[in-house]
Parts: sequence; structure tokens; C-alpha cells
Amino acid sequence: MIVPYYGLQAQSEYCTRHVTQKFLSPEKSYLSYYDVLLTVEDIKSLKNDWLTDNNIAFWEEYLERETLPRYPQARIVLLRPSMSFLLMKEPDIRHVRSALPDFSKVTHVFLPINDNRNVSVAEGGSHWSLLLVSLLDGIAFHYDSLGGANFAEANLATRRMGEVVGRQMRFINLEDSPQQENGSDCGVFVCLLMRHLLVKRLLSANAREKVSMSMAGKMVDSNGGRKEMLRIIENLRKEGERRRSRSASPFTNKTPPRIE
Repeated sequence: MIVPYYGLQAQSEYCTRHVTQKFLSPEKSYLSYYDVLLTVEDIKSLKNDWLTDNNIAFWEEYLERETLPRYPQARIVLLRPSMSFLLMKEPDIRHVRSALPDFSKVTHVFLPINDNRNVSVAEGGSHWSLLLVSLLDGIAFHYDSLGGANFAEANLATRRMGEVVGRQMRFINLEDSPQQENGSDCGVFVCLLMRHLLVKRLLSANAREKVSMSMAGKMVDSNGGRKEMLRIIENLRKEGERRRSRSASPFTNKTPPRIE
């Protein structure tokens, strides 16, 4: 079973903290991919800068649409950055539960973790890391490409997930997580490690098999990862352009290529 992401359900400042009028102006739009709108600014960031919320949300949407359908037995949720932010910042656990999916039949949850501490600042924070929560085992594994920079944030997200599902969660900060060599690749590491853990570990394992969550010896090609993600986006954009040309209207030149 594929667990859907309820991106449209939560309508709060937490869910839309990275969306401003500037980003949504038609001339800035680049690609509309299901629930994610990528902008020219997002593409610039993906090329050589710190990944935006939209970049990571797109990658999760892409994995959900292109990878998870091949594994109908999977019960895995990829939470968007906005949902992880809400989980950590919304004090009322009832509001959090109402915004998040039903985890009763979910085995694992991926959460992008950001160190933004100001709910009023769009695209705040300066570092991404990845939290993989095994609801089956009651353990949360934290992958931080900058030492333990997001230790406190990931630990908080783990405690809050425990409150949401009604059980205590054990937090493990994996010290063997691959480390970035600059100050801007953290988001790329999150995306590439997420795919590796999803495809090579969880989805390829037998039902009774114990899966190692260690990343010891794992190499991450961040530059290659950026190029791959850009290539995927460009291919989708071309497909969106083809669809738009087949259904030409007076308004098509004012909207981004759309895939859905």
C-alpha cells in the first residue's frame, strides 16, 4: 500500500512558510509537478546553492510518483519539509495530528530536518539533515552531513513523532553518516541518502530481514546528484511543454509547464 501525502490538507503558515508572492508570480514559475511548484529561484539554488524547501519537496514528490508505485506493498511516508517544520514548531499536538497522515499502518517515515527556529522567516535556517523513523521498531535514525549540527532539531522531531503515534521513540544520531565538503550540499545529501535508504535498504529488503541503517562507507556524489536532479526536472519540463502545446490556449504562455 502506498501511503499518500496529504499536502493540501494542512493550510497554515507552517505549510506555506516558503511560498511568497514573489515565488508564485507567473514569470518566476518553472515547472508545476503535481503538488509542487518549482520556480526559477529554486532551479538556481539547485544548480550550485543551498537547496530550498521546494527542491526537497519536489524530490519527495518524484520518489512517490516514480518509485513507490513499483512497490505496492510499501507503507512508507515521505513528509514534506513544511510538515516536518509543523511537527517541530506547532505546540498543539492535536493540530499536528490533524495535518499529518494516519500513521496507523505506516512502517517508516522520512523527515527532512531544518534548523530554522523562526516561524516568521520564509526559507529560514541554514542546514538540512535527514531523519528516518522506523515505526516498526520505535527507532529514529538521524543522518547529518555536518556532524551533529541538527542534533537538537532531529531529537525534538523524534520526540514529537512519538507523541503523534502514542509511543516512545528511541533516537540514534548516526556518526558514520557521509559528510559534506562545503557549506551548501546538505540538502543534496538529504535527497540522495533518502533515495538510497528508500530503494536500496527498505524497498529491497525481505519482510523478515533486518536492515542495517548504517551509512558507513557510503559515498555521496553531490555534484552528480545536482546534475541528475536538474536533468529530471528538465525532462519533466519538456514533457510539460509538449502537453501544453497539444492543448494550446491563450493562457498557456503565462503558466508553467505542468505534469500531473
